[in-house]
Amino acid sequence: MRIVFLGAPGSGKGTQSQRLVERHGIPQVSTGDLLRAHVRDGTELGRRAKSVMDAGQLVDDATILGMVRERLAAPDAARGFILDGFPRTVPQAEGLEQMLAAIGQPLDAAVLFDVDSELLVKRISGRRTCQDCGRVFNVHTAPPPSPPPCGGQCETPRLVQRPDDKEETVARRLEVYEEQTRPLVGFYEQRGLLRSIDAEGDLPTVTARLEAALAPRG
Repeated sequence: MRIVFLGAPGSGKGTQSQRLVERHGIPQVSTGDLLRAHVRDGTELGRRAKSVMDAGQLVDDATILGMVRERLAAPDAARGFILDGFPRTVPQAEGLEQMLAAIGQPLDAAVLFDVDSELLVKRISGRRTCQDCGRVFNVHTAPPPSPPPCGGQCETPRLVQRPDDKEETVARRLEVYEEQTRPLVGFYEQRGLLRSIDAEGDLPTVTARLEAALAPRG
């Protein structure tokens, strides 16, 4: 199962990625996590990325693709992977397609998480993260219970709102998505890889729709 998740910020890609990881034992590959790890570890790719970021520029696609390629060579990705948050543009998708073909791991599907824009704003602005374990919940749809959303592993969770989740920045994030990332829907549709699901509803319902969309087509 080699898949890309597509969808606007707040559409539930990250949450459903975690559920697929647990169910199928394949890794979720986040380019943001890869970038931070390479910079922290001082790898060749990390040093290259850091020099670009220190100059106030965006890390080039070739460097990101190099990180993804290296990650997919790890043993836990042999049975498949979930790419969440990458690609973001058609040129990145083209580069990814070529790289995956070169290593013999072409995509099985690209899943579009379809959510109404008004709901997206509510989801994003209500999102909170535990500073200690990274678990995410929403004050509108899933307020913190007792024990806390961390499943009890954090005795007193330190919950924060990411700066880019504040309501005043959400509209711009959605505009950028429409301009840069929405064209990927047509890109993957042309290749017969697109699967679209209704991503509104409770977690188990959306998970069931996702599993159905990923089921082999015969």
